[in-house]
Amino acid sequence: MVFSTKRWYCVSVNIIIGGVFIMSLLVLDIGGSSVKFAVWEKEELVDKGAFVTPKTWEEMKQELSNLKEKMEEKYEIEGVAFSAPGAVNQAKGIIEGASAVPYVHHFPIYTELEELLGCPISMENDANCAALAEVWKGAAKGLSNVLFVVVGTGIGGSVIVDGKIQHGKHLFGGEFGYMLLDDENTFSMLGTAVNMAKRYNERMNLEEELSGKEVFELAEQGDDVAAEEVETFYHNLAKGIYNLQYSYDPEKIIIGGGVSSKEGLIEELIIRLERIVEKVGIAPFVPEVELCAYKNDANLIGAVYNFQLAVGK
Repeated sequence: MVFSTKRWYCVSVNIIIGGVFIMSLLVLDIGGSSVKFAVWEKEELVDKGAFVTPKTWEEMKQELSNLKEKMEEKYEIEGVAFSAPGAVNQAKGIIEGASAVPYVHHFPIYTELEELLGCPISMENDANCAALAEVWKGAAKGLSNVLFVVVGTGIGGSVIVDGKIQHGKHLFGGEFGYMLLDDENTFSMLGTAVNMAKRYNERMNLEEELSGKEVFELAEQGDDVAAEEVETFYHNLAKGIYNLQYSYDPEKIIIGGGVSSKEGLIEELIIRLERIVEKVGIAPFVPEVELCAYKNDANLIGAVYNFQLAVGK
């Protein structure tokens, strides 16, 4: 903990009464293009907004200071919760690894933020925050052992065991995209709609690249090449999910990321999962897969829960 035991105890008394989280938190989700924010007040996100991700750390600190000052005109802000990119090392108070926001890495960011904002802060990786949101109030509510698979430009996610994030020795817990699905291709290469579209564009030698959504639409209209690439996507996403199920044996696998908005995604995955289970033979059940309940708000809500867990320690 960055704050002393005594200071954390005082905060805990103020915010947790009868198991109900009652304080006002400023909550932020740092992304490569924008920083989303809100205030957690009376068990909901209010005053939601966003600003363009600053180009430097000094500019970011100024934005954060201005935002907190503005929100304090309306709310009693007693803490700030962050969802952040990269490998968040909560024990050391730094963000390791790399991300689209390079200036947040490899320095004592917790200490600087606490000094800047004058209150307790918490921080967790964005994918882990999204997973925490689902366990706390979403599709995995009431479950203890869950995998959260984020399907975006690549594939990431989170491993939750006994209700807690499993970060792993190198803070790579949930980096499912590194998993090889054949001798050359990773889960990220084969299991995302982004790379599905990239393969289609390359095969068709298109000057104006189509999106994943457009390739799905072409497949539905009878385009054979699009249909092949869509099938490759569904099959490999199902293969990766099958492998994760029989490696971790979670109660449920939650799918998030941009592809979670695709209508019929779960039904298509179940069809492919049933085929894989039938082919393997020895596999006794089909993985239980469900879409995330929270979309754009998942990282913010999960950051709130992460703050609650940290304060409650």
